[in-house]
Amino acid sequence: MSNAVYVTIFLKEHWKKVSDIYKEGIETKNATFRTKVPDWEEWNDLHYEHSRFVAVENKRIIGWCAIAPVSNRYEYRGVAEVSVYVKLDAVGKKVGSLLMNTLIKSANKEGIWTLYSSLFPENIASIKLHEKNDFRLIGFREKIAQLDGVWRDTVLYERRKKSKEN
Repeated sequence: MSNAVYVTIFLKEHWKKVSDIYKEGIETKNATFRTKVPDWEEWNDLHYEHSRFVAVENKRIIGWCAIAPVSNRYEYRGVAEVSVYVKLDAVGKKVGSLLMNTLIKSANKEGIWTLYSSLFPENIASIKLHEKNDFRLIGFREKIAQLDGVWRDTVLYERRKKSKEN
């Protein structure tokens, strides 16, 4: 049996497994300000239909990624927020890199010129993933919101589409 990890399009029928991975991320308290997983309809409405992928190993979903518009204003149509989540028992298998590379190529193809992420500074693995994929630190938000009653900071990263990328 092969241990090769591959990426495929994220479909509605993947939601149960994806939401389980999302829940794991929420429980770390270092992935998102959310405290519960949204239902499919809410999540689907907030994310682009393109540039959604799952990572699969031995027929098991071990990660997912997607992008969401940062604004409904026309001028910001090419700016999207990145989400990349990896199942905790799959960390270290380069799943995040595989997902991020696929996501960047798809976003470029779909006319997205800026990818943006707001990360907890404690989430070192996510920061490294972004930096490895040409995201640059653009800011710091001190005590931007509370998670479980505790004020948290975030760091902001962005990646601009390179002229040579399709």
